[in-house]
Amino acid sequence: MKTIIYMVRHGESPYNEGNERTRGLTPKGKIDIEKVTKLLIGEGIDMIISSPYTRAILSVEGLAKHLKLDIKAFEDLRERHFASYNIENAELMSSIRESFNDFDYTLPGGESNADCQKRAISVLKPLLKENSGKKIAIGTHGLVMTLMMNHFDSAFGLEFLNQLKKPDIYKMQFEDLELEEVTRMWND
Repeated sequence: MKTIIYMVRHGESPYNEGNERTRGLTPKGKIDIEKVTKLLIGEGIDMIISSPYTRAILSVEGLAKHLKLDIKAFEDLRERHFASYNIENAELMSSIRESFNDFDYTLPGGESNADCQKRAISVLKPLLKENSGKKIAIGTHGLVMTLMMNHFDSAFGLEFLNQLKKPDIYKMQFEDLELEEVTRMWND
């Protein structure tokens, strides 16, 4: 029985230092998310889950309201924690590159790709097992989405992450826990 996961990367979000969990969407992000909602309304989605971060929830909220579904937030779908201190963009980008060369690499006080992937997959695998044949939308982040997809197919790595848009949508078709097909649905 085919199970479909719609990975919905959040829309454009203003970067405010120290506001990682609660930052919302920019005006452009809000307009784009209206398009995401319209794109997914007819897909027959049965369930909506999300990262607990505001920008991810906001990116699936319109869909949830339209379909009269609740959004269940999972802490383990949160964005990867990079370091115990504020890092500059150049250091962040360098760290992300290195973490795809060595999945156990991390900055002081941070989380590795391996750890982030493990916690996100601890949500996704049971969802797939318990909701066989259903269609599930997930409000997520670029890196976490890439790591979840990478778990099933190593072709989803740094190059994939670097070409993602905000927002972005990938439809993943599973047979049990085997990924059979991935289709990009966002074309803006």
